[in-house]
Amino acid sequence: KEKNHPLYKPYSNGEVAVNKDLDSAPEFEMSDIFYFARRGVESIMDDEVTKRFSAEELESWNLLTRSNYNFHYISLRLTVLWGLGLLIRYGFLLPLRVTLAFTGVGLLVFLTSVIGLLPNGKMKNFLSQKVHLMCYRICVRALTAIITYHDSENKPKNGGICVANHTSPIDVIILASDGCYAMVGQIHGGLMGVIQRSMVKACPHIWFERSEVKDRHLVAKRLSDHVEDKSKLPILIFPEGTCINNTSVMMFKKGSFEIGATVYPVAIKYDPRFGDAFWNSSKFGMVNYLLRMMSSWAIVCSVWYLPPMSREEGEDAVQFANRVKAAIARQGGLVDLLWDGGLKRGKVKDTFKEEQQKLYSKMLCNGGGGQLL
Repeated sequence: KEKNHPLYKPYSNGEVAVNKDLDSAPEFEMSDIFYFARRGVESIMDDEVTKRFSAEELESWNLLTRSNYNFHYISLRLTVLWGLGLLIRYGFLLPLRVTLAFTGVGLLVFLTSVIGLLPNGKMKNFLSQKVHLMCYRICVRALTAIITYHDSENKPKNGGICVANHTSPIDVIILASDGCYAMVGQIHGGLMGVIQRSMVKACPHIWFERSEVKDRHLVAKRLSDHVEDKSKLPILIFPEGTCINNTSVMMFKKGSFEIGATVYPVAIKYDPRFGDAFWNSSKFGMVNYLLRMMSSWAIVCSVWYLPPMSREEGEDAVQFANRVKAAIARQGGLVDLLWDGGLKRGKVKDTFKEEQQKLYSKMLCNGGGGQLL
């Protein structure tokens, strides 16, 4: 700079100066690191990925929990309101909701087991659909869920695949209370296993053994065989593979988009002011989470049925999945992210790191090519 060297270029808009003289030797200056240091600090202060795995912060207190545990007293009036709310939620609403939940699950197990004894036919399918709808709607009442369904003319039809953004296990109940679906999932033990075995007797759900889940070809074949039969219910899938806090939509796994069936996108948006539906599985177990849901004021959400989408000519499964994801994010007012939801528990893949390294190296290379300065 002191000698007015031709390699020196002033920085503009916080970007890294680039050496345009191919015949000159590269010159490093200490100020070259400022851009990368700033980007690193920004990523730490406002990480757009990991904050999607914790509950959304509210602008005001909704009288459910203390937003600041270090300050327990705000005013006498607010404390009295909080105490009355606590008494109503745990003394009246919670016992009533737990009773409704046990009633709904008990009826589902008993009635589907009885219907499973009937021969296959239209009567069995009719009774199965009515029983599933009735039991799921009882379970919805157990959560005091206030649901607004939009564009019901686009509801999934037989032989299709319904894909939706995933916030909570109750997403299944929210959607199944307005229509019947064939569920896809891993076989569990305990109470969940009892429910799964009884449900599959009355309806052709798709359950996988733990050893079969990682076999992509087997999973794809069973899904393909299901959608080819137009008499079977549409499959309900959450392609993110994990629960996100309902502020964004993360990467969709491509498996369900490789089959070639018609996809029916569904956008689900919860209102956290009355009760946060997000399940942070690393912090709360299933029973604890359900009790928190039943002790909240209500579960308020909106569901949008989007027009059916099909894979276009020359479009691969990843592009199709991204197009569907973008439509869901746009309708639900969610942020469309390309990151994998698997980062919730796993480490960042080397391929993601390499992509960022390539972007930085292009800034330091001559015209996007050549050697790194």
